[in-house]
Formats: sequence, structure tokens, C-alpha cells
Amino acid sequence: MSGNVPDMDALPETGVGVAGLAGSVIGEVERAVVGKRPVLEQMMAAILAGGHLLLEDFPGLAKTLIANSFATALGLEFRRIQFTPDLLPGDITGGYVYDRVQSRFSLRRGPLVANIILADEINRASPKTQSALLEAMQEYQVTLEGETLPLPEPFIVFATQNPIEYEGTFPLPEAQLDRFLLRVSLGYVSKRDEIQMIEHQQFQHPIAALAAVVSQAEVVAMQEAVKHVFVSDAIKQYIVDLTFATRDSDSVYLGSSPRGSLGLFRAGQALAPIRGRDFVLPDDVKAVIEPVLVHRIIVNPSARLKLVSPKQIIADIVQRVPVPEAKG
Repeated sequence: MSGNVPDMDALPETGVGVAGLAGSVIGEVERAVVGKRPVLEQMMAAILAGGHLLLEDFPGLAKTLIANSFATALGLEFRRIQFTPDLLPGDITGGYVYDRVQSRFSLRRGPLVANIILADEINRASPKTQSALLEAMQEYQVTLEGETLPLPEPFIVFATQNPIEYEGTFPLPEAQLDRFLLRVSLGYVSKRDEIQMIEHQQFQHPIAALAAVVSQAEVVAMQEAVKHVFVSDAIKQYIVDLTFATRDSDSVYLGSSPRGSLGLFRAGQALAPIRGRDFVLPDDVKAVIEPVLVHRIIVNPSARLKLVSPKQIIADIVQRVPVPEAKG
């Protein structure tokens, strides 16, 4: 069915399947983050697709913990940057500083030069600083004094923002929002999971017990492997139909860009092997459509007055757009 697709159960350099490795990573993260399996699978898919994530939720819902847990389980270098109004581009990218001992300028790399970056409260930084991050997210490089410095592989940004505090913030422009593969909200856990969380943190912070279950090389190999996951012509048409439907809705002022179709394609490719397959099903696309498209839709004023949300629009589109039939 999938032609020359590499065997998802045997990565060339590891001998272990993408499904097995991804499951191990998610399982390790779940030692610190309880009750969030579906969201963790979506986030793992974004990592395998090489995409960036925007975590938008209330304080205290484990946004920082999740980013740190994934970095630890993946064996990747992690840096946290607290975004503030006085943060300058050079504070995150680095720059040249004068070395008095050697009487010359030397390069000081900023915290942006790492594998996983937590851009905490990203909307509190000025547009100028956000533009420096945007270059890194899009071009996978930073520019220092006219010199281009490539970023390490993989390079993934976990950005957070609080949806209820807007004082002293700079809303992210649509162009920057479009660079995030997924926008996810974690939400509260159940009573049972919250009790389990209390028990996990009785003696130590859960992040202290986590360990790397894969290497940097294995992460890069998995990212390369998922690019070969088979996507049928029918599924590609289904993806484009979903994206086009966001532009035709009466409730939408601005629908998803073509980057939305590409995001659904890549996220579906990455989620399929997490679920143990080397081909994409409509259910894979449905599982990622909300986090992929929710931040790419602008609701028109009249619909906003009726409290219509992008999530409701997406749910309606999923119901209306015909699902491709399986061909035996």
C-alpha cells in the first residue's frame, strides 16, 4: 500500500520503530504529567513533524512542566526564556562581546541556540524581540551582526501565553501565529488525576525522576522517517477540502492559509506512526484539525457577537466535509 515507505518498525540507525520510541517518550512524560494523553500525542506529533507549539492556558496547568519533560525524555538541550517587555533581541540570540584578555570580540551564543526553547509568556515581549524569534522559527537560524548562525537539529519552540491577562502584552501578529504548527490548551485534570499529581509531588518534583529514553540522533531519525508515511490522494483531497471550508464559512472573516493544509498533512503523517501505522487515516486528520487550524481562523465581527468561536467553526466543518471512503 505504501510503496517504498521505510519500515516504521525499524529505523535504520536505531532498529526500534517510531511507534515504540514515541510511545516510550510519551510514557516518560506521563510520569510527570498525568491525565493528558491525547494532548501529549498531539504534541509528540508536532515534535516529529518538526513543528512549533503554542500553549495557551491558565497559570498552573503544567505548560512549563510539559516542555521541560519532553526535552528531558528526548535527550535534548533545553532552554527557558522568560519574555518581558524589556527583553531585547540580543538577549535571546546572543551577540559579540569584547574579551579584554584576548583583546578581541568573541561570540556569545544566546539561549535561543538550543534544541527545545520554552518561550514563556511570549506575548509580553516587544514586537522587535518577537521578530528575532520569528526568524529562528521560520529559517532555523539567527543573525548576529550580519552573520548567520544555523540552529541545532532538531529546533522546536514551545511558546506559552495566558489567555486572561492582556495588560502589558503585545498580541502575536497573524504571521507569527501561522508559524506555530499546533495551538493547544491543556485544561484542568480530573479529580482522580489531581490526586495522583499531589502524590507524585509529595517528596520531589516529578521532573527530577525523568530520564532520556531516546537520543538526539534518534529524534532526528524519527523526524526523517515520518516524512515517508504514506498519504493517499483521497486524504490529501480531504485535507485541502477542510482548509478550503474555513475560507467559505459565513462566520469567518479570514480562513486558514495554505500553511494550514501543510500543517494537517505533516501532523497527520506524524500521528499515524504514533498510533502504529505507516499510512494516514481520516481519523488522524480529525485528531489534529482543531490544534492545527484554530489559530489560523479569524471570526468575523457579526459571528463574534453571537459568541461563535473558531473551535465551533472547525467542529461544524468536520461534520460537513465528506470523509473519503476506504477502498479495499
